[in-house]
Amino acid sequence: MKHAQLVVLGGGPGGYPAAFAAADHGMNVVLVDEGKQPGGVCLNRGCIPSKALLHVAKLINESRESAEWGVTFQPPEIDIDKLRDFKNGVVGNLCGGIEGLCKQRGVELIKARGTFVDSTTLELRSADGQTSQLTFDHCIVAIGSIPTMPGFFDIGDDRVMDSTGALELKDVPSRLLVVGGGYIGLEMGSVYAALGSEVTVVEMSAGILPGADRDLVNPLKKVLTEHFSAI
Repeated sequence: MKHAQLVVLGGGPGGYPAAFAAADHGMNVVLVDEGKQPGGVCLNRGCIPSKALLHVAKLINESRESAEWGVTFQPPEIDIDKLRDFKNGVVGNLCGGIEGLCKQRGVELIKARGTFVDSTTLELRSADGQTSQLTFDHCIVAIGSIPTMPGFFDIGDDRVMDSTGALELKDVPSRLLVVGGGYIGLEMGSVYAALGSEVTVVEMSAGILPGADRDLVNPLKKVLTEHFSAI
């Protein structure tokens, strides 16, 4: 049975820096993550893929706005498969960088789902169903979060997506309803609007980005109103 001084459960932006810091201080560290590649939600299904797509959306919007400056471009042709490959390539390169840093720092990366057996033992289940056990002196739990689909939206229809599904970019619908005017909804709405969808955003609070300073939100809302069909 394998043993480690420290096990870090979760390979996202909370887990892998903790693993690296502990290894730098001389500890024997094992990093356990159930994903196909490390990086957690942020790198695989959140911050990084969304920013890659927002970069493309920015280019499209600037090409349209440049007509006001006297520079006119033809409407872009969207190759959705190539765009998806670009997004996945950005994610893959950064995830590969984390795996390289694990080797450099002497952190063993195990791709498996970890379940506590007791206070010093984890059961590891790999993607192919094989199981093993790992004992430890200390454990850091950094498992992150997953999107939750409200029951009244969970109707078994592919047209209803959470943020992870939206980032898969399976197609560009002619019309898209975004339920929630927080930063995730606005980012996804901005991407799909730039790609050609008519986007409507619904937010139950008094305005988009609830909790943010209105002096910052109002200029953003003015821009988004030009890109979205309705807010």
